[in-house]
Amino acid sequence: MNTLQIIFAVSMLAWFLSEFLYKNILKSGETDRKDKDRSTLNFLWMAIPFSIISAVTLSYYTRFPIAHDIWILYLGEALILIGIIVRFIIIRSLGKYFTVDVTIRKDHTIKKEGFYRYLRHPSYTFSLLTSLGLGLYLNNWLSLAFAFIPPFIAFSYRIKIEEDTLIEQFGEEYLEYRRKTKKLIPFVY
Repeated sequence: MNTLQIIFAVSMLAWFLSEFLYKNILKSGETDRKDKDRSTLNFLWMAIPFSIISAVTLSYYTRFPIAHDIWILYLGEALILIGIIVRFIIIRSLGKYFTVDVTIRKDHTIKKEGFYRYLRHPSYTFSLLTSLGLGLYLNNWLSLAFAFIPPFIAFSYRIKIEEDTLIEQFGEEYLEYRRKTKKLIPFVY
């Protein structure tokens, strides 16, 4: 195993462990309104492992290279690491308001600073960046599609449910915030 492969293996382990810990530690509390999730967490936990397993398997059994140079592996690994690290920072910035299930806390407010000044769902953006990095690291067009598309569909469903919940809770304040920000990509989408 070369150094890049070791870094990749460690980053994949860190990705899995961090998401596993988020899922088990950052759940809604007893006094939270947690009837809004509509199984989005379960959908994500089916889509993301499916996408990772499919992407890795396809990279072993098919050859549709994105690039013929090693730079693609470094780019992919860089995106994986950036995605994991920045997602952690974003989750920490939300503090007690971050839950893995769609939840409204008792004293919930809309965060509008930091990454949230530009994006309504930066945590999802950086999770998707990690998925994109995986597809690039595997250097296979099919792997890239399977690494990115299932999580994107799952997060899109979750965003719809989450935004409906936020509109119900905050009304015009959230609608105004939504008009001024993008969902996932600053200044674009």
